[in-house]
Amino acid sequence: MFERLQAVEDRYDHLNEMLSDPAVVSDMTKLREYSIEQSGLQEKVEVYRDYKHAKAELKSAKEMLNESLDDEMKELVKMEVSELEDQIESFEGKLKLLLVPKDPNDNKNVIMEIRGAAGGDEAALFAGSLFRMYSRFAEMNHWKVEVLDSSPTELGGFKEIIFLINGTGAYSKLKYENGAHRVQRVPETESGGRTHTSTATVACLPEAEEVEIVIHEKDIRTDTFASSGPGGQSVNTTMSAVRLTHLPTGITVSIQDEKSQIKNKEKAMKVLRARVSDKFTREIQDEYDEKRKSAVGTGDRSERIRTYNFPQNRVTDHRIGLTIQKLDQIIEGKLDEVIDALIMEEQAYRLESLDRND
Repeated sequence: MFERLQAVEDRYDHLNEMLSDPAVVSDMTKLREYSIEQSGLQEKVEVYRDYKHAKAELKSAKEMLNESLDDEMKELVKMEVSELEDQIESFEGKLKLLLVPKDPNDNKNVIMEIRGAAGGDEAALFAGSLFRMYSRFAEMNHWKVEVLDSSPTELGGFKEIIFLINGTGAYSKLKYENGAHRVQRVPETESGGRTHTSTATVACLPEAEEVEIVIHEKDIRTDTFASSGPGGQSVNTTMSAVRLTHLPTGITVSIQDEKSQIKNKEKAMKVLRARVSDKFTREIQDEYDEKRKSAVGTGDRSERIRTYNFPQNRVTDHRIGLTIQKLDQIIEGKLDEVIDALIMEEQAYRLESLDRND
C-alpha cells in the first residue's frame, strides 16, 4: 500500500512541475487534463504526508522514552505516543479508502431517464413522484435540473421523462438509482381504497463530453416531426420535434420538449452521446462490468432495486437489505440515508477486493 502511495506522491510532484511549464500552460487541453489529475491526487497526498509526519513524530517520542526523564515528563511522552498511534491508525484507515479505485465518472453530470412500467396510469404517476424526489434531492445539493424531454399524461404523471442534473459529484450519488423501482400505494384513480403495486424504471447515465465520445454526422440519421402532447394530440404545427438515430448502434433518441428544432437537436445529442458512451463502456470493459454487477447499485436495469410502501411509510432497498420507516421524508428528496448506506456497502466491497489483491 505504501509503495503505491509513494508513487502517487511522486506523480503529484511531477504534475506540479508540469503545470508550471510554459508549454503546458499554453496548451489548454493538457492544462485541463493535468489539473484534473492533480486535483484527484491531492487528498491522497495530503493524508499520506500527514501520516508520514505522524510516524516521524512517533519515532522521536519513542526515542525520548529511552532517555533519562522525570516521571512527569515520561507520562507526558507516553500520552503523546498513545495519541500519535491513534492518529496513525486513523490515517491508515483513510489511506486504504482513498486507494480504492474510484469510478472515473463520479464527478460528472447525470442524465436520468424515468419511465412508467407496469401499472398503467399509476405507473406514470409514480414516475412523476420519482422525478419530483430526484429534483428535490438535486435542489438540496445545489445542483441544477434541466428537463430534456417528457411525455406527460393527462393525470399529471409521465410515461417517460429525461432530464439532466448538472452538479459536481452528481453521478457519484445517483448512479445507484439504476433499476426498477416498485411502489405500493392506493392510487388516486382507485375509488375502493385498495393498495396497488406499480413499477417505474430509472436509468442513470454519466453525461459524455464531445471529447470523450465522438459521433460523426455521417453516422446520424435526423428525422423531424410535429410535437404531440398527452393522448397523442398535436401541440405544435411546426416540425420542431427531432429524432436522432445512431446508425452503427441503432440507438434512437426523440426530443420534443422545446419549440425550437435546433434546441431539441442539441438536447437529443446530449442524450444520444450518453447512451452511445454507455453502450460502448458496457461492451468494451467486460471485466469492469463483471465487477460492477457484483457490487451494489450497478447491475441490470430491469432488476428490482427498491420498494416504496406508502401504507407502512416504508422504503426497502433490496440490494443491501436496508429498510427505513421514513418514506414520507425520502419521497420529498431526503435520500442521503439510503445513498450513504449504498456508498458504504460499495466501499466495503472495494476494500475487500483491494485486500484480496494485496
